[in-house]
Amino acid sequence: MEMKLKESVKVLNECIELQNKKSDDYQNKDSNVTQAMHYRRGVDSIHDIIQGKCYRAQSILESQGDPNFESLEDTYKDMINYCSFAVSYMRGKMDGQNPDRDMYNKPKVKKNVGY
Repeated sequence: MEMKLKESVKVLNECIELQNKKSDDYQNKDSNVTQAMHYRRGVDSIHDIIQGKCYRAQSILESQGDPNFESLEDTYKDMINYCSFAVSYMRGKMDGQNPDRDMYNKPKVKKNVGY
Protein backbone atom coordinates (compact mmCIF):
# COMPACT_ATOMS: atom_id res chain seq x y z
CA MET A 1 0.00 0.00 0.00
CA GLU A 2 1.48 3.30 -1.12
CA MET A 3 1.38 6.17 1.36
CA LYS A 4 0.00 9.41 -0.06
CA LEU A 5 2.13 12.42 0.88
CA LYS A 6 0.49 15.62 2.03
CA GLU A 7 0.98 18.45 -0.45
CA SER A 8 2.95 20.38 2.18
CA VAL A 9 5.40 17.46 2.47
CA LYS A 10 5.73 17.44 -1.32
CA VAL A 11 6.61 21.14 -1.12
CA LEU A 12 9.30 20.42 1.47
CA ASN A 13 10.75 17.76 -0.83
CA GLU A 14 10.78 20.30 -3.67
CA CYS A 15 12.59 22.73 -1.35
CA ILE A 16 15.22 20.08 -0.61
CA GLU A 17 15.78 19.54 -4.32
CA LEU A 18 15.97 23.31 -4.94
CA GLN A 19 18.39 23.81 -2.04
CA ASN A 20 20.67 21.05 -3.33
CA LYS A 21 20.68 22.47 -6.86
CA LYS A 22 21.39 26.03 -5.70
CA SER A 23 24.08 24.76 -3.36
CA ASP A 24 25.92 23.38 -6.38
CA ASP A 25 26.03 26.94 -7.77
CA TYR A 26 26.78 28.85 -4.57
CA GLN A 27 29.22 26.39 -2.99
CA ASN A 28 30.77 24.89 -6.08
CA LYS A 29 33.27 22.10 -5.38
CA ASP A 30 35.96 24.13 -7.18
CA SER A 31 35.37 27.20 -5.00
CA ASN A 32 36.77 28.09 -1.58
CA VAL A 33 33.52 29.87 -0.65
CA THR A 34 31.59 28.13 2.13
CA GLN A 35 27.91 28.60 2.89
CA ALA A 36 28.61 30.47 6.14
CA MET A 37 30.63 33.09 4.24
CA HIS A 38 27.39 34.39 2.69
CA TYR A 39 26.13 35.46 6.14
CA ARG A 40 28.63 37.88 7.71
CA ARG A 41 26.32 38.63 10.63
CA GLY A 42 25.15 35.04 11.04
CA VAL A 43 21.45 34.60 11.72
CA ASP A 44 20.97 38.37 11.48
CA SER A 45 22.07 38.28 7.82
CA ILE A 46 19.80 35.32 7.11
CA HIS A 47 16.91 37.13 8.81
CA ASP A 48 17.48 40.16 6.54
CA ILE A 49 17.20 37.90 3.49
CA ILE A 50 13.99 36.31 4.82
CA GLN A 51 12.56 39.79 5.49
CA GLY A 52 13.41 40.77 1.91
CA LYS A 53 11.61 37.67 0.65
CA CYS A 54 8.55 38.66 2.74
CA TYR A 55 8.58 42.12 1.14
CA ARG A 56 8.91 40.54 -2.30
CA ALA A 57 5.92 38.27 -1.61
CA GLN A 58 3.87 41.23 -0.38
CA SER A 59 4.78 43.23 -3.46
CA ILE A 60 3.79 40.38 -5.79
CA LEU A 61 0.50 39.88 -3.91
CA GLU A 62 -0.32 43.58 -4.07
CA SER A 63 0.54 43.91 -7.75
CA GLN A 64 -1.81 41.06 -8.67
CA GLY A 65 0.25 40.54 -11.80
CA ASP A 66 2.63 37.96 -13.12
CA PRO A 67 6.21 38.65 -12.04
CA ASN A 68 8.91 38.71 -14.71
CA PHE A 69 11.32 36.47 -12.81
CA GLU A 70 10.75 34.83 -9.42
CA SER A 71 7.18 33.61 -8.86
CA LEU A 72 5.33 33.85 -5.58
CA GLU A 73 5.75 30.09 -5.16
CA ASP A 74 9.53 30.43 -5.76
CA THR A 75 9.67 33.19 -3.17
CA TYR A 76 7.94 31.06 -0.55
CA LYS A 77 10.19 28.08 -1.30
CA ASP A 78 13.23 30.32 -0.86
CA MET A 79 11.85 31.47 2.50
CA ILE A 80 11.52 27.87 3.63
CA ASN A 81 15.12 27.19 2.68
CA TYR A 82 16.45 30.35 4.33
CA CYS A 83 14.57 29.42 7.52
CA SER A 84 16.37 26.07 7.44
CA PHE A 85 19.67 27.95 7.03
CA ALA A 86 18.86 30.02 10.13
CA VAL A 87 18.23 26.90 12.21
CA SER A 88 21.39 25.29 10.86
CA TYR A 89 23.42 28.39 11.77
CA MET A 90 21.85 28.59 15.24
CA ARG A 91 22.91 24.98 15.82
CA GLY A 92 26.47 25.79 14.71
CA LYS A 93 26.23 23.21 11.92
CA MET A 94 26.45 25.31 8.75
CA ASP A 95 29.27 24.48 6.34
CA GLY A 96 32.20 26.80 7.05
CA GLN A 97 30.83 28.15 10.31
CA ASN A 98 33.48 28.96 12.91
CA PRO A 99 32.75 27.02 16.13
CA ASP A 100 34.36 29.82 18.16
CA ARG A 101 31.63 32.25 17.07
CA ASP A 102 28.00 32.55 18.16
CA MET A 103 24.87 32.63 16.01
CA TYR A 104 25.56 36.29 15.18
CA ASN A 105 29.09 35.38 14.02
CA LYS A 106 30.58 37.20 17.00
CA PRO A 107 33.34 35.66 19.12
CA LYS A 108 31.85 33.52 21.88
CA VAL A 109 32.40 34.89 25.35
CA LYS A 110 34.34 32.36 27.36
CA LYS A 111 32.94 31.87 30.82
CA ASN A 112 35.50 32.21 33.57
CA VAL A 113 35.35 29.10 35.68
CA GLY A 114 37.13 30.05 38.88
CA TYR A 115 37.90 27.80 41.77
